[in-house]
Parts: sequence; C-alpha cells; structure tokens
Amino acid sequence: MTEEGSKRLLDLLTERRDEFVATWERTVQATVRGRLSSAELSRELNELYDAVLEGLSSGGGGADGRGAQFSVARSLLHELSRNRARQGFTPTETAVSVFALKEVLEPSLGDGAEETRAYLLFARLLDDLGLFTVEEHTRAREEIISAQAEQLLELSTPVVKLWDGVIGVPLVGTLDSARTQVVMEKLLQALLDSNSAHAIIDITGVPAVDTQVAQHLLKTVVAARMMGAQCTISGIRPQIAQTIVALGIEFGDIPTKATLADALRHALVEIEKANAVRPGGLT
Repeated sequence: MTEEGSKRLLDLLTERRDEFVATWERTVQATVRGRLSSAELSRELNELYDAVLEGLSSGGGGADGRGAQFSVARSLLHELSRNRARQGFTPTETAVSVFALKEVLEPSLGDGAEETRAYLLFARLLDDLGLFTVEEHTRAREEIISAQAEQLLELSTPVVKLWDGVIGVPLVGTLDSARTQVVMEKLLQALLDSNSAHAIIDITGVPAVDTQVAQHLLKTVVAARMMGAQCTISGIRPQIAQTIVALGIEFGDIPTKATLADALRHALVEIEKANAVRPGGLT
C-alpha cells in the first residue's frame, strides 16, 4: 500500500468511523438473526474496528493480518470465534462478521487508482482476518465436541451401589478402549470410596461381545482384583454365550451370570462366606 493510498484509507476509516461501524452493525445483525444481543454485537464490532484501525495506523508490516501490528485484532477475533462456536454459529456466519466490513467501505471509495489499490490491500487484510476466525472457530468447535464426548462417556458409565460392599457398573452400547479406560477408572475409584469388596459389571446393554470387548472386560476385572475386589460379569444372554464359545474366549475363573439379580445373589453369598470365616464370625 503506497503512503498516499494508505493515508487516504486511514483518513476515511477515521473520519467516518461511527458511520461505518453503525452500517457494519446493521449488516452483521441481519446474519445473526436475533441470536446475539445488539449491545454485545456493538461492543465486539467497535473493539474490532478500533483494533484494525490501530494496526493500520502503526504501519511497518503493511496490511498482513498475521503481522504483529494486528495482534490485538486477532486476540479479539479469537474470543469472538470461540463465543460464536459456543453459541452455535457456523464458521461462515462467523467469518461474514469480518468480511461485511468490505461491503460497508466499498461505496465510500473514489475511482482513483491509489484508492483502488488501498481498498484491495485492505480487503486482503480482512480476508486474512476472516480466515483466522474460521480457523479459530473450527478449533473451538473441536474442543467443544471433544468435551461433550467426554461428558457423554462419563454419563454412559455410571457406577451404582447395589448393596453394602457391592457396586455395579451397567454398561450400555459399544465398549471400546477409551470407554474401557473410563469404566476402569470410575470402578476403581468407587471401590476405594465405598470400601466395597465386590463389583458387578453388567453387559446386558452391550449389543455384542467379540474378542476385543472380552479383552477390555478382562483388563477391568484384573485392575479391580489388584485392589482386592472380586468381580462378576452379568448379562450373559444366550446369543452372547454362543458367541463367546464360538470365538473361544476364556473368562477363566471370573464368575459370569445371566442376570444382574443372579450376580447380586452370588455377591451376597460370597459376602456371607467371608463374614463366616472372619475371627468372631460364624463357622
């Protein structure tokens, strides 16, 4: 951008600031369709306009949106993009908030070559900043989706107290490595917190058991045993039993039961046996 063209553009942006920002607000407000308050939108765009103007005034790095002179503008866009992602806006709707400033400025420029070049470089700056918002929005959405997945994983693996000294983990859905880790952590923590000696892993809601699922179950049982707890696997339906036999899966000495009620009954019997052999207990 030449010095003359830069000065004309800066003078225009400075002298007609309020007019441009007001038009910018109206343009963007039409895209958000009432999902953002006027006060919040006004604050965001006013701060962003001033940051862009400050970056252009500092010179040195030209109109490179990734340059140091526009670090404040990028910081504001980072926060704006994250807010838009949390509010459910698409990347396009977010970027349009920046691109719309080109439409606001265009009618106010003359036909001179210097002004045209200045506007084209300014438009390139807004393109850089608009693409930056898309990147930040995408990154924020990925973080949100990841956090939601972890929350759903936590909710889908509850650990409940079934009896004094007996806890249960009812599993529903597919059991993969990530979920197995969550199940293991929650089960071990629950054993510690409740001082329970028995855990029942109920797989009634698991659609299918293959070698991988069996390995995940075995890892969980072994981890619980290392803490001195006995595990029982319940929910072994006829189809599941046939699959396990056909695959040659061995559960070894791990107790397996058809229903959760059977598993609880088994755990209570084991508790009675343990009490009977304790000093002062029945013989």
